[in-house]
Amino acid sequence: MEHISHTHVEVNGLKLHVAEIGTGPKVVLFLHGFPQIWYTWRYQMIAVAKAGYRAIAYDFRGYGLSELPAEPEKGGFIDLVEDTIALLDTLGISKAFLVGTDLGSFPAYMIAVLYPERVTSLVSLGVPFRLPGPSDDVDLMPEGFYCKRWQEPGRAEADFGRFDVKTVIKNIYILFSGTKPPTAREDQEIMDMVDPSTPLPPWFSEEDLAVYASLYEKSGFRYPLQVPYRTLGIDCCGITNPKVVTPTLLIMGEKDYALSFPGIADYIKSDILKQRVPDLETVFVEEGNHFVHEKLPEQVNELMINFLNKHSN
Repeated sequence: MEHISHTHVEVNGLKLHVAEIGTGPKVVLFLHGFPQIWYTWRYQMIAVAKAGYRAIAYDFRGYGLSELPAEPEKGGFIDLVEDTIALLDTLGISKAFLVGTDLGSFPAYMIAVLYPERVTSLVSLGVPFRLPGPSDDVDLMPEGFYCKRWQEPGRAEADFGRFDVKTVIKNIYILFSGTKPPTAREDQEIMDMVDPSTPLPPWFSEEDLAVYASLYEKSGFRYPLQVPYRTLGIDCCGITNPKVVTPTLLIMGEKDYALSFPGIADYIKSDILKQRVPDLETVFVEEGNHFVHEKLPEQVNELMINFLNKHSN
């Protein structure tokens, strides 16, 4: 996009694609989800740069224009944490604001727990605090729940492989834009849940789809299926009572399907979450869905920039 620069930075032996806009000592580092890429932050990057921040978003290893590790099936969330810290080191950044969505919220939270001195404040979209490890919100879901299906080695590969990359991305965006967790029948695969005639969401253009498709055509889905889906239930931190001490903003779309996961809505309002993240502010965005920052960028940008400004001194 206009004014956003692109480069590759070697981190932990891999060349990672980095997008950047803005200058100055106040850095906002954006961490994407799936089926997203750096491009998911296009509206936020430009907005925070105009507000006086240096905005950086990178493609995780094995995603988009970043290199695939030699053994993707051995990947885990800790790799994303180490890559993020090493990227900050390589760019000479001692401390940053972290913004994550979907799978990107997990390394953001992990960094806040493991390296609190590197985090000025944290913004999570759609994911209340948790670290990778066993979780009831997945275990209690039906067999056809998309996370369970994609955890099975080979199943998503066979499902996705029947379609071109553009159709796979389109289908996932349509499914993830709904209010209920995508769950297939026993005799159905996840891709078959979408009628081919279903249009894209009105806030997601054909141009947007083409960008996502071109980036995933480069990387494929091999690493994204490993991280997050096949490693989400593995505890890679080993911390008994994790706590996020940095100021944290949780932005939830009121129509995000994640709110239908078992216990999530109650957890967001619970004392347990407040104990784990004492300095937490939670905002529910009306009409917001799982892609709240893409569907309603102006609202999310305003919330985010106000929060960043509040904690930038």
